[in-house]
Amino acid sequence: MCTPISITAIASISPLGTSMEDAWNAYQNNDHFIAKKIIGDKGEYVSSLPEGARSKIKALRQSDSKYKELDNSVLYAIYASRMAIAKSGWSANDNFGINIGSSRGATALFEKFHEEFLHAHKAATLSSPTTTLGNISSWVAHDLQTKGPEISHSITCSTALHALLNGVAWIKSGMANKFLVGGSEAPLTPFTIAQMKAMRIYAKGNLDYPCRALDLQKKQNTMVLGEAASIACLELGVHKNSLAVIEGVGYATEVLEHNISISADAFCFQRSMGMALGSTDPDDIDVIVMHAPGTVKGDLSEKAAIDKIFCGKAPFLTSNKWKVGHTFGASGILSLELAILMMQHDAFIGTPFENYTSAPEKVEKVMVNAVGFGGNAVSILLKCPSQDK
Repeated sequence: MCTPISITAIASISPLGTSMEDAWNAYQNNDHFIAKKIIGDKGEYVSSLPEGARSKIKALRQSDSKYKELDNSVLYAIYASRMAIAKSGWSANDNFGINIGSSRGATALFEKFHEEFLHAHKAATLSSPTTTLGNISSWVAHDLQTKGPEISHSITCSTALHALLNGVAWIKSGMANKFLVGGSEAPLTPFTIAQMKAMRIYAKGNLDYPCRALDLQKKQNTMVLGEAASIACLELGVHKNSLAVIEGVGYATEVLEHNISISADAFCFQRSMGMALGSTDPDDIDVIVMHAPGTVKGDLSEKAAIDKIFCGKAPFLTSNKWKVGHTFGASGILSLELAILMMQHDAFIGTPFENYTSAPEKVEKVMVNAVGFGGNAVSILLKCPSQDK
């Protein structure tokens, strides 16, 4: 990109914890954070926040009477946004933009209000304002007391990286110098999990690794849902606190043959990765953090697209969904966080299913992929800020 745009802070609340240090430590072993828990009245594989993170969300909910009625998806976003802003040094006077999306939004509240409606035949007063997708960014803007533009959207599982695309577009247009972008998801509810199971993509059985994302030899689908919010601060230029520079962005949508499918060789990913690469030599890419949801077709089609774009000489491949599950709309920035951690530590984090015979000599350029229902692919190419100095 001609206009350098940096990521100057990133923060998350996820099964990995509540800090970059928590996340890096969690990535140092092959343990995962997926367990069977009672969701509704059934035991299901999920990846949930650790107890320490839950207590922080509980304290946030109790800190303001207006927050008591909010869905966890909103509270997760507020918590992660506060951390990101603190790291970046931004203030409300900066009037930065906000774009935080979600695939499902206020799932727990929506299910609660609908159940009440079925019994009482009337809706609760707050059933509408607390379940809209705009609810997330508007409450974050309220909490941070900023007056810049605030946007919410759902582009299913590529939501967070589409938010990053929007932030880049606003900054490049000159309409903003700073944008807070990301995604938040609290999908561990009976109906949401039932929806995934209805598509026959949810993990089942008793496995050491319930989600086998990037295991290209698996014979059954192994997607597992996780909850998280992950937020990044974008700024024009390269700064002393820049964590990464966005070298390229790519996006594509392909014509669907089925409501939930992408083509066997993921044409949308081929286009998005090709666009993100631009004039960059594919051989210069050290790592790709794949979307890899743990489904048979999803993982294989993305790998096929990578093979085509990189002419069979793929960079080192990885994913984090085997460890934290699929966090839907938050997953793209959570993958971006993994990319930045690898660049900061100049170390590769793999998966337990791949027989890596070597490791990359350096981790300076990393591509991050995400795609959602509808073949809405996004690819982001990051490079170490030292390469722009």
